[in-house]
Amino acid sequence: MPSTHLSLHYHVVFSTKNREPYIADPLVELLHSYLGGLVRDLGGVPECIGGVADHVHMLLGLKATHRLCDVLREIKSSSSKWMHEVQEIKEFGWQDGYGAFTVSDNRREIVATYIRNQKVHHERKTFQEEYVNFLREAGVEYDERYLW
Repeated sequence: MPSTHLSLHYHVVFSTKNREPYIADPLVELLHSYLGGLVRDLGGVPECIGGVADHVHMLLGLKATHRLCDVLREIKSSSSKWMHEVQEIKEFGWQDGYGAFTVSDNRREIVATYIRNQKVHHERKTFQEEYVNFLREAGVEYDERYLW
C-alpha cells in the first residue's frame, strides 16, 4: 500500500492525587480548556474533555508518531505546573497512572456524550466504580490492591 491511513482515538482517564476534589467550578472549564490547548500543542486533537472535581476524561485523536505515555506525561506535568503557578493551588497533583482505551470511529460520539455527561453520571456512580467498569469492559487485567 503506497500510503498510510489512520484513525487513532483514545479515551483517557486520570484522577487527582488521592482523588482530592481540586477541580471545582469555575476552575473546571479553565482546566479543560488548558488541557485541550496542551493536546493541540503536542499535535493531537482534543475531541472532548470533561470530568468532575476529582478526575478528567479526554477523548483524543493522536498521530501514529505519538507515544501515548509521552503525551500523557506532558499533559499531566504541564497542567500540574499551571495549577500550581497560575491557579495557585500548590497542593494540586495528578495520580501517577492513567487509564487509556482505544475508541473505534463508530463509537467516538458515544464516548464524547459520556464524557460531556460526567456530572449527571457521577450522581449515581463513584469514580472507583466507573473505572473498574471500564477495565472490565475492556478486558484489562488488574489487581485491585494497586488501583487506588
